[in-house]
Amino acid sequence: MIPFKDNIPSKTFPFVNISLILINLAVFGYELSLASAGTLDVFFTQWSLVPLHFIAHPLKNADNLLLSMFFHGGWIHLIANMFYLAIFGDNVEDRMGHFRYIIFYLLCGITSFIFQILNTPLSQIPLIGASGAIAGILGAYFILYPWAKIHTLIFIFSFEIPAFLFLGGWFFIQMLNSFFSITSAPIKGCTGGIAWWAHIGGFISGIILIFFFKKKKYYRALY
Repeated sequence: MIPFKDNIPSKTFPFVNISLILINLAVFGYELSLASAGTLDVFFTQWSLVPLHFIAHPLKNADNLLLSMFFHGGWIHLIANMFYLAIFGDNVEDRMGHFRYIIFYLLCGITSFIFQILNTPLSQIPLIGASGAIAGILGAYFILYPWAKIHTLIFIFSFEIPAFLFLGGWFFIQMLNSFFSITSAPIKGCTGGIAWWAHIGGFISGIILIFFFKKKKYYRALY
C-alpha cells in the first residue's frame, strides 16, 4: 500500500515540516558526496548510533542519538520516509504549532532509537534514518484524524482508506515483522536492514506525546 495524499487541508503553512524534508535531502546529498569519495562508511562509523556503543558510553554517544535520525541508507529509504513525512507531517504540525512540532519530532525520533536499543543492546549495526520520528507523526495522526481519508495506491488501483485503518494496518505490519525478526534474525528486532522496534517505539511515543503537544483550543473543540 502506497499513500499519496490525504483529504485534510492544513490551516497554516507547514514550514517546519518542509524544512525537515529539505534538511534530510541536504544531508543525503552530503552522504552521496562521501560515497563517491569512498569515505561514507567512515562517516557512519563515527556519527551513526550503534546500540552497543551507546549502552557502553551513553553520554559520549548522545550526539549520535540526535544526528542519526537525519541519515539514510539509500534512495528508497529516503524517498519512502520523505513521502510519509510530506503526507502526514503538515497536519500534525498544524495541530500543535511549529515550535512544539519540531520538539515532538525530535522526541519521537530519540524515543524510537531507545526502543530499538533496549531490544538490541548488543547490536553493532548502525541505526540511521527518520523512520522512528516519522512513525511518531503517524501515531499522532492516528489519534488526531482517525476518520481522515488516505488516498492509497494498491497495485495499480487507488482507494480511499480511513486513517485509523491504514495506520492501524501499518502498525500491525511493524509488530508482525518484529515478531519474525525475533524468531529468525541473528540480531533480534532487525531483518533486512530495518529496525522494526524503532518504528513501533516511535508510533507509541507519538500516540502518547500528542496529548501533551496538541493545541489546547483543539482539545476543547474535540471534547
